[in-house]
Amino acid sequence: MSVTRTGPLPAGPAAEYDVVVVGAGVVGCAVARALARHPLRVALVEAANDVGEGTSKANTALLHTGFDAAPGTLEARLVREGHRMLTAYAPEAGIPLEPLGALLVAWDDDQRAALPGLADKAARNGHHRTRIIGAEELRRREPHLGPGALAALDVPGESVICPWTTTLAYATQAVRSGVDLHLNCRVDGVVPGEPWHRLVTPRGVLGARYLVNACGLHADAFDALLGRHDFTVTPRRGQLLVFDSLARDLVRHVLLPVPGRLGKGVLITPTVFGNVVLGPTAEDLSDKAATGTTAEGLAGLRAQGARILPALLEEEVTAVYAGLRAATGQEDYRCAAHPRQRYVTAGGIRSTGLSSSLALAEHVLGLLADCGLDPGPERALAPVRMPNLGAAFPRPYRDAGLVARDPEYGTIVCHCERVTRGEIRDAFASAIPPAGLDGLRRRTRARAGRCQGDRCGAELRVLLARYGRGAP
Repeated sequence: MSVTRTGPLPAGPAAEYDVVVVGAGVVGCAVARALARHPLRVALVEAANDVGEGTSKANTALLHTGFDAAPGTLEARLVREGHRMLTAYAPEAGIPLEPLGALLVAWDDDQRAALPGLADKAARNGHHRTRIIGAEELRRREPHLGPGALAALDVPGESVICPWTTTLAYATQAVRSGVDLHLNCRVDGVVPGEPWHRLVTPRGVLGARYLVNACGLHADAFDALLGRHDFTVTPRRGQLLVFDSLARDLVRHVLLPVPGRLGKGVLITPTVFGNVVLGPTAEDLSDKAATGTTAEGLAGLRAQGARILPALLEEEVTAVYAGLRAATGQEDYRCAAHPRQRYVTAGGIRSTGLSSSLALAEHVLGLLADCGLDPGPERALAPVRMPNLGAAFPRPYRDAGLVARDPEYGTIVCHCERVTRGEIRDAFASAIPPAGLDGLRRRTRARAGRCQGDRCGAELRVLLARYGRGAP
């Protein structure tokens, strides 16, 4: 196993793999982890300098039940199965997860009239625990809702989760189980061949008997390298506002909008980190790198948030961000096996990829078998236990025994998020260390609090220079 960020790739047989997975977002990492259960030579290839650098790092961090997916679609099935699988895997791997449940709030008569249809849709998706609640119960369960809420669909099982730890857990378990992770390794071309496809990268050539396209926003571009033009990815930007942890007591559930003719609208949700998120917008763009926020987008979010939870707008915004989802014009995933090319596409995964990731990985293994791959017998994966980032779970600085054994866990560097020097040291010593400060934030929460690194940034740069293996 290895993790490489710079320098030439291995030459000759060392660079030849049974399967190469291109794209180390949550889907690609889940696929690599699933492949690691078998005696195969597997590589996970990523153009960025870290895993989870694309859509996987900037979303609403929800683990969906799949109650509102289009019934009968691949997405509906995989989200439903993935919810079950990830709910079981999260506590085993140390991924923060909180099952809060969701409320779809109706604000007018048309929305209230839509609730029975949504409950029926949930039942067709195998979710039979939804129920419609009236204004009185709704107000009792969410006392800070704005005036005018008429009813809601109660959806048990919807959860909040840490998207950063999930992706990193998959990748870490894959690497510890023998997968080679090649970062900073953009695939510029594919030369098909028998038995090896040749993947041309700036760092050298990789050989692959089988290929998996998990490129997210760039899945259509990678398909084109294989001569396929089955769909086009349109980046759909979602802008979000993050409110300070002092706002956390204002909301108890995931507050979802009732979908309308103009789309799903925006939601308000707590996070496992202890703060509250408002968003996202939905803007179809042409630029797959347009992750900036706009004054108009954020103003629109605030206007909608003021109706849903007026007191939230009185709280401090600690961060704004935007993520891009891979829209393809079809209300389903674009997953397909191409047996003649020994190639699988996992595209159009959109915003539910986190929820479906483990089930989607199993589906991709089935598509690889359709392409002729014999994975061989199963074997146990290396165990993984990720550092906790959740506010509702024990943190190192509060563990007196741990601090007594290692005082570094009692030395706080980031005071907003209570991140210790010991946690930072451990992140750089992990199987997949961060390349810079952004990667360190996703592993420890350092610089993610109300000062956004204003107070701890200088010391973190010193620690990066001491422990790090890359540039900030």
